[in-house]
Amino acid sequence: MKNITVSIDEETYRLARIRAAELDTSVSALVQDHLKSLVEDGTGGRASDNRDTKKEAEHRRGLIRQVFQDFEAHGIGLRMSDNLTREELYDRARARAEAQAAAAEDEDKRE
Repeated sequence: MKNITVSIDEETYRLARIRAAELDTSVSALVQDHLKSLVEDGTGGRASDNRDTKKEAEHRRGLIRQVFQDFEAHGIGLRMSDNLTREELYDRARARAEAQAAAAEDEDKRE
């Protein structure tokens, strides 16, 4: 399999990520399916077999809506500012210390 690099604007990428989530797939898989459909001869080859039906896509959209409604109901957010930087992500010593502190805090609450 070959890798390709594609540059797109932020909004298109954001919308593609949302659409991929709705279809329970990845942006890469969406691009791969689109490219396959471009090169198919119109006989309904492999690419069309992988496409979701409208009913399946709507079902997935409903499930995603439910997840986000549950997040909102429980005060859980998905803000980009909550994400860790690459350096923070790989700072294992800090992550262990934070996990131990959280576990100790939970233990104190139980007592």
